[in-house]
Amino acid sequence: MTKSIINNKVVSNIKIEKPSRSEAEEAVRTLIRWAGDNPMREGLIDTPERVVKAYEEFFVGYSINAEDILRRTFRETDGYDEMVVLRDIRFESHCEHHMIPIIGMAHVAYLPKNRVVGISKLARIVGVYAKRLQIQEKLTTQIANAIQEVLKPRGIAVVIEATHQCITTRGAHKSGIVMITSCMLGAFRNNPETRREFMALIGNPSSKISNH
Repeated sequence: MTKSIINNKVVSNIKIEKPSRSEAEEAVRTLIRWAGDNPMREGLIDTPERVVKAYEEFFVGYSINAEDILRRTFRETDGYDEMVVLRDIRFESHCEHHMIPIIGMAHVAYLPKNRVVGISKLARIVGVYAKRLQIQEKLTTQIANAIQEVLKPRGIAVVIEATHQCITTRGAHKSGIVMITSCMLGAFRNNPETRREFMALIGNPSSKISNH
């Protein structure tokens, strides 16, 4: 799906046709020529194929239904209803404005109502949405909303801390900047004590980002 402007209105329900692999590789050759190099020289001749393969990995999230990952849940919890926290989930994404890497950590928590989900599923949810063209704000809310839709817990908290190469390698050329976004739903939004407990549990991991 993509957005187009029709009669001065932005619409997002127009289906796009995915180009063939050969068309994608030719697009890379065009960019190499535009950069000022020769795509047929020895060091670059296989680059289009490599780039397309890399893009398949970078953007595999478009081919996965994130909510399907969460469908298998468990009722046998012996009444456990306290906070479940998964912190320091490392991810790599790409800025949708410049297609340059975003690298960071996600921290996810929920308060179970009737069901819990395997912790690997929470990590996979982060990965699925990260493996798409993104802005960090949208990535944060997509993770929270997907968990809310399937688990319907008493509360959800998602905090993401990331560095953006679009500000490090171009434009402002500022390094060491960490962007922090959060999405709090249910008890995490309405109960300051619950929110404080979550923030205490995840600590201050921004220093870990600079070390990765």
